[in-house]
Amino acid sequence: MSDDPFVTHRNLLFTVAYEMLGSAADAEDVVQDTWLRWAVVDQHEVRDARAYLVRVVTRQALNRLRTVARRREDYVGEWLPEPLLTSPDVADDVGLAESVSIALLTVLETLRPAERAVFVLREVFDVPYDEIADAVDRSPAAVRQIAHRARDHVAARRPRVRVDRAQQREVVDRFVAALESGDVQSLMDVLAPDVVLVPDGGGIAGAARRPLVGPDRIARYLVGGLGKARGAVTMEPTWLNGAVGLRVAVDGTLAAAVGLVVEGGRITRLFGVANPDKLARLDAEAPLAR
Repeated sequence: MSDDPFVTHRNLLFTVAYEMLGSAADAEDVVQDTWLRWAVVDQHEVRDARAYLVRVVTRQALNRLRTVARRREDYVGEWLPEPLLTSPDVADDVGLAESVSIALLTVLETLRPAERAVFVLREVFDVPYDEIADAVDRSPAAVRQIAHRARDHVAARRPRVRVDRAQQREVVDRFVAALESGDVQSLMDVLAPDVVLVPDGGGIAGAARRPLVGPDRIARYLVGGLGKARGAVTMEPTWLNGAVGLRVAVDGTLAAAVGLVVEGGRITRLFGVANPDKLARLDAEAPLAR
């Protein structure tokens, strides 16, 4: 194992950047920018390498957030985070799994950049307030206020029910079986009364451009979409962003990734990413850590 602190903490830096940006591609760029700055600094003068690197990656991520803001405003349809293939070990770390879930990352998109940075650093990585203050160029007192405001904002919008692996998988299996059968009623039975489907095709893949609400509408949309597929459709349960999700392929080619939120034995949220630009990283497990 390398004794270079950057190598030691690289997975942590990627995770911080990804949670701030919701994009693995942008997160990788930010980590690379962090390495370039680390390579030229006098490392003997750095007393706490981990804190220094987290500060740098946070600042770079904030800069990137401001850069991509216009791009996301002009995005065709709903913008969802880029899904990641994760290991079962990520699911074992409940805090990490929840922090990288598509559901929470979608909520984080509603925060201002500084609020998002403070929330991620404090709530996920337990970074001290004074270190966060250095990273976001605010006073510790201001950071505490931002943290309180961001925490309340997220708490009002995040899913509150934690579901164990077995129940997640059982519900996903029922969902897949219902879809494969084409039985609209069976599909509706596995969807919660207030279920929401958020599709993301990016204007490239065929997908609705606005969220769909309600089991009947969503079930008919999904069954109808499968009926229009030009090839054999397969749906494979897999670990996405720390929870059981689905890889959807047409004639063996990856066509979509679906994240799900399960509460009370039914699916309450579906996040369907079909934009091919966001599916490039589903062949290898993402290097997440905290």
